[in-house]
Amino acid sequence: MADSIEIPDVSKGAENIKPSRAYRNYVLIILTLVYAFNFIDRQIIGILSPFIKVDLGLDDAQLGWLKGFAFALLYTVVGIPIAWLADRYNRVNIIGISLTLWSGFTALSGFAANFWQLAILRVGVGIGEAGGSPPSHSILSDLFDKTERAKALAFYSLGIPFGIMAAYFAAAFFLDGGSADWRTVMISVGLPGVFLAILMKLTVKEPERARVSNGPQQMDFMISVKRLLKIPTWWGMCLGISFGSFGNYAISTWIIDFYVRIHPDMPIQDLLIVFGIVNGTAYALGVWLGGVIADKWGRKSKRAYALLPTLALIIGVPCFYFSLQVGSVWLSIGLMTVMLFASGMYLGPCFAIAQTLAPVNARAMSTALFFFVLNIIALGGGPTIIGLLSQSLSATMGEAEALRTSLSWLLLPYLLSIATFYWASTKIEHDWHEAERMQALD
Repeated sequence: MADSIEIPDVSKGAENIKPSRAYRNYVLIILTLVYAFNFIDRQIIGILSPFIKVDLGLDDAQLGWLKGFAFALLYTVVGIPIAWLADRYNRVNIIGISLTLWSGFTALSGFAANFWQLAILRVGVGIGEAGGSPPSHSILSDLFDKTERAKALAFYSLGIPFGIMAAYFAAAFFLDGGSADWRTVMISVGLPGVFLAILMKLTVKEPERARVSNGPQQMDFMISVKRLLKIPTWWGMCLGISFGSFGNYAISTWIIDFYVRIHPDMPIQDLLIVFGIVNGTAYALGVWLGGVIADKWGRKSKRAYALLPTLALIIGVPCFYFSLQVGSVWLSIGLMTVMLFASGMYLGPCFAIAQTLAPVNARAMSTALFFFVLNIIALGGGPTIIGLLSQSLSATMGEAEALRTSLSWLLLPYLLSIATFYWASTKIEHDWHEAERMQALD
């Protein structure tokens, strides 16, 4: 059939073979599933947070460390050497090994007996997940050209909402008698990742890398870093997504705690199902439309890749703030849904810019540096700082109001995100054309 998926034989003149659209889409789907498991295993601890807190006797500060810094500690650092490897060696193998590692550590987390054991296992999950996105972004950039890249990376980014949705549904499924068996959930969401790694290894081949016309195929580490850090738009988009994700990571890891404390009449199983649906629909739609709109608008003006996140957050951030203040649980969830839809729109444009402005032989490094800054600020900072702030306010406000007040302070990083995205929109036209000029020279 014309639409059949033919796996290119990279061992026999692969440089002359252009993968079919069906095969490229298949690889995109597989890598999106890998990314979904990345977020299932990353976010599950936040979803199960109320039950882990009770079972292990933890406070908000300890939960904050587990949700943020413990995971991000080596995740941010290990990503750099893995990206160096991904720019030189087989990226499919790197992703498969990484997926097996983080899935295994997630499953082992179900056997943790105290804070320190769980913290060490979260560090292990972070080490494994460091090998997911940089080589995946590099593969997709070799399979899809720059006119399709934001859309392809937006589709890949659907792994975030679909992964979070699956984590919510898994927690709801194992709910029993009003208390979730969080250990069973950890084991159940971890093990399937190993089977996905095997499927990927058997059906996905390392694609032919985009070649530079002049100079070495792999750029020296320090040269690639210096080239990337000199691009103003790269920095603007990186900091924009970092400040925005500071808030988003804090929300995703503390939202169940918030509703359990502020709206205790809402059955938790209903809460898990509702937020699973919200992430799988509104958030996913925002992620997808962000890439589609950016590519379409970007044909007229490259500023679109930065202006779209700016406008989306201007709409979403006020909705988030009022969702914390209203008395109706359903109105609160509705406002939060608008925020999730809007904040999903910056992922595709940001990841596309990280690849498009990078030298073709430093694309994995570009993503790794992007994620290094993003995760130091957002993943390490957001959940941890909210936990520490909530714990410090609990004695005077009580746990419920302390968490509400702490989450309200997320307005600050969101405003920084809006300002930074807008600043990037003033630089992007020049940097885009400069990147094209440099790639032509290479």
